[in-house]
Amino acid sequence: MPAVLHALSLTGSMTWEITWALILGFALSAVVQAVVRKSTVVALLGDDRPRTLALAAGLGAASSSCSYAAVALARSLFLKGANFTAAMAFEIASTNLVVELGIILALLMGWQFTLAEFVGGPIMIVVLAVLLRLFLHPGLVRAARAQAARGLAGSMEGHAAMDMSVRRPGSFVRRLLSPEGVTATAHVFVMEWAAILRDLVVGLLIAGAIAAWVPDTFWRSFFFEGHPLAAKLWGPVIGPLVAMASFVCSIGNVPLAVVLWKGGISFGGVVAFVFADLLILPILTIYRRYYGGRMALFLLGTFYAAIVIAGYVVEFVFGGLGLIPDQAHARIPREGVAWNYTTWLNLAFLVLAAALLVRFLRTGGRQMLRMMGGAPSRSRSGAEDS
Repeated sequence: MPAVLHALSLTGSMTWEITWALILGFALSAVVQAVVRKSTVVALLGDDRPRTLALAAGLGAASSSCSYAAVALARSLFLKGANFTAAMAFEIASTNLVVELGIILALLMGWQFTLAEFVGGPIMIVVLAVLLRLFLHPGLVRAARAQAARGLAGSMEGHAAMDMSVRRPGSFVRRLLSPEGVTATAHVFVMEWAAILRDLVVGLLIAGAIAAWVPDTFWRSFFFEGHPLAAKLWGPVIGPLVAMASFVCSIGNVPLAVVLWKGGISFGGVVAFVFADLLILPILTIYRRYYGGRMALFLLGTFYAAIVIAGYVVEFVFGGLGLIPDQAHARIPREGVAWNYTTWLNLAFLVLAAALLVRFLRTGGRQMLRMMGGAPSRSRSGAEDS
């Protein structure tokens, strides 16, 4: 029992440390999604030119999603006419190039990891685009589109199909501050939390258990600590495999990344681990349902290669520039609640979250929650007026 309590204590401390950052990140994402319609996104992603892929990455980063919702949304964009490569770039960016991920990485591991996220993510997208341009056969794309059109369910289908953006004309600020804009922001905010909550809780529990129960000697041996070159070469290769086996995706894998970093995995290995949230085993199963077995295997191979290459580039570039932080500076929060800046930020952002939750519940939110895991055809389109 003391061991379990110790693990739960670490989980609680990590949760308290990152609460305000999560609320801030999802609030910013909700603001963007409240005023940008999904039909606009589809219209901009019709090919795989560099400019289009850059737009896909930017729109994906602004449309922060849990991994399951990101995968479902990418299929929706693909079916509506978006280029397959552009849809994949959007999918990657919407989970790996988001504000809340960068803030949490900075809080728990250092600003260098945040910089690595925003450097490594575009590298991964570029490498994936090159691999798809070289090896993706048009026949495989046609087969994937036919399979996607069958509408087999994955996860978070209803959530991905919902378009809660404001319909009224006007400037960004005018639409955002209108009653419809406030309602749409509240709806997106709460729905994003509902989508990611399971993975976040599981990730925190796994990280707390591993931090409490797995001895440091195991990780030092597993990651070849004491053998610098071997550790650098091994980290980006093994990081995605650990992520795949952990079953944890989205922001939920960051607490475990802290544990791995403290245990001795290389800098590039951490980056590769974080980027592999779209290759966990449940999502690979969804790829098979969405696009067929051949495309699922193709995505596994190309995504994995792109992640490993991005990990190596980050490892050696950041190492050459002297930007890799000392592992001792990373911290697994253990102090719990204390009267410091974290507590004051949490209190302020919890008030904001509560206000958005009240707005959500008063404007049809309960019905939306019931539909978020359902079929796209039954999902709600458009925000309700207040």
